[in-house]
Amino acid sequence: MSSAASNDLVRRPFEGLPNERDLVAMRQLVPAATAPARTTAEHGDVPVVLATILPMAWPAVRRSDGSVIVGVQASYPGGDLSRGIGQALASALASEPGTPVTAVEVTAESPRLQDLLDPASIGELAVHDTFDFWLDPGAERTAEIEHSLQHANESIMATAAVDGLPSAFWVDAGAKEHLRWVLDADEDRVIDAVTRLHARRESAIGEGTKYVGSFRAEGMTIPVWDLPEGYGAAGVASEAEAFRSRFEEALASTDPLTPAERRARGGIVARQVTLR
Repeated sequence: MSSAASNDLVRRPFEGLPNERDLVAMRQLVPAATAPARTTAEHGDVPVVLATILPMAWPAVRRSDGSVIVGVQASYPGGDLSRGIGQALASALASEPGTPVTAVEVTAESPRLQDLLDPASIGELAVHDTFDFWLDPGAERTAEIEHSLQHANESIMATAAVDGLPSAFWVDAGAKEHLRWVLDADEDRVIDAVTRLHARRESAIGEGTKYVGSFRAEGMTIPVWDLPEGYGAAGVASEAEAFRSRFEEALASTDPLTPAERRARGGIVARQVTLR
């Protein structure tokens, strides 16, 4: 049974870890991605792969070589996502090589990711177009595994990181293309920045694009833009420098909103959505 402390909601579970914004993107936005890390010397200096999702939505797997791969998108109990993922990692470290962690029980004694990982070891997020990172290099690649992998790969929506906008991701959602940008600025400041640009008709990234709202997730604010068909990550990247410059200028402004901006803000706030 989880204790009350382990159920307390932690608004920013990845706070203090490098690439916090990318970890939020791995949890909420990107279908297939990994980032390398290692545990601290105290916990064995073990190679770790932080991944979006694993087969069967397992929380973690101890691979045949002793390394661990952890699924950030797995279902974790309690109110502290970092503690849930940390417990999955700790359980994998205590398992025999070649063993999956199929369920996690979180208590007040469960470690957080911040307790287990060496911050300096956490590398950059890599977006993949297949789930080939599921494969254990030391395990046999059977026909059943190949079939399962092919089926999973067919479910991936095309996604790419955008050059020039850190922690921003283009996605082809089928009927539409989107840009989703993970920001760690205060939510009200982000809304005010979008409002200032919107009132000046400058909230679009480029021609044919449109700001459509924002998500809240793991303490981050994630504005979203609709993009014309065929715009692609390259289209966003071509506008990234100019857009980032005017957005950051608006974000830094402390001037009171004008009457026109206050009217625009009401519509912006109405488009906010919280992801759990």
